[in-house]
Amino acid sequence: MRNTARWAATLGLTATAVCGPLTGAALAEPSTTPSALYAPSALVLTMGHGDSAATVTPERAVTLSCAPTASGTHPAAASACPELRAAAGDFDALAVRDGVQCTKEYDPVVVTVDGVWRGRRVSYQRTFANECVKSVHGSSVFTF
Repeated sequence: MRNTARWAATLGLTATAVCGPLTGAALAEPSTTPSALYAPSALVLTMGHGDSAATVTPERAVTLSCAPTASGTHPAAASACPELRAAAGDFDALAVRDGVQCTKEYDPVVVTVDGVWRGRRVSYQRTFANECVKSVHGSSVFTF
């Protein structure tokens, strides 16, 4: 009889230890696993005048998120997101607008992009000869 009582106590304690966390408060806690259907996509774009990203002071900064919908402080987020999707997130592959003539003055503008594009870490910087040349690359991505 004593063995039966000992087995019952052992089985009860084992069941409590294994199944206990699956009941009560443990079920009420929020899950820490991501529940989004979209890969994370959040970018910070900055712009400043100077020769190098290392020495320039950002004059403007905007945020851009394209999943699930275009959002952020970017003034043309709704058109910038489709441009980035068409270029597969490659800022060097952004389409250049035809028919725009820029002066050849040298007033360098540095653009940086940091963040995540469709779950992939992004860090980009480029120095354009002037504001006009910057605005020609991608109809709206660098227009802020």
